[in-house]
Amino acid sequence: MEITTDMIKELRATTGAGVLECRKALVGAGGDQKKALDFLREKGLATAAKRADRTASQGMVELYSHGNGRVGVMVEVNCETDFVARSAQFRTFAHEIALQIAAASPQYIKETDIPADVLEHEAEIAKARARDEGKPENILDRIVEGRLEKFKDEVVLLRQVYIRDEQITVEKLLLQNVAAIGENVVIRRFQRWELGESTAAE
Repeated sequence: MEITTDMIKELRATTGAGVLECRKALVGAGGDQKKALDFLREKGLATAAKRADRTASQGMVELYSHGNGRVGVMVEVNCETDFVARSAQFRTFAHEIALQIAAASPQYIKETDIPADVLEHEAEIAKARARDEGKPENILDRIVEGRLEKFKDEVVLLRQVYIRDEQITVEKLLLQNVAAIGENVVIRRFQRWELGESTAAE
């Protein structure tokens, strides 16, 4: 099957991959856009994982205010170069992360950020609840494990379901952007405020 310029353009628009990479993917997929897209995504995600140890000290701080100032978010997203930091794709990604934080109220960026005492406390609550529900002792540990995983899915940003696409997590969205941008991208830190909420000092 002949691979046309329009086919390459369409794939490039979707993936942000180079012309040669798009042509190669389309040839390998026999002109099938969906198969070529899957191929590029898989390749991109594998490459993205390899970039994770590269230093990312450029980037931006994205500010987002929602609901006429009822919720405010500040998030720092880093990349490797100033050139990428100014790109539309990187800025759009940073904005999407701010929206995610505003909508889904994560407490941590990654799983390893959760303090051990918080996990212990959640495990105790889960175990007490399972006992109250009359669950047998021999399956309590399995139930606790399942509930802790659910807790992590709710409070860890990278494990959350992406608000615009329930098929992927925020981590997958991050990897897709790393693959498309071609640099390591790191969500460094964030703060979310909601009008009227109490602080730890109060």
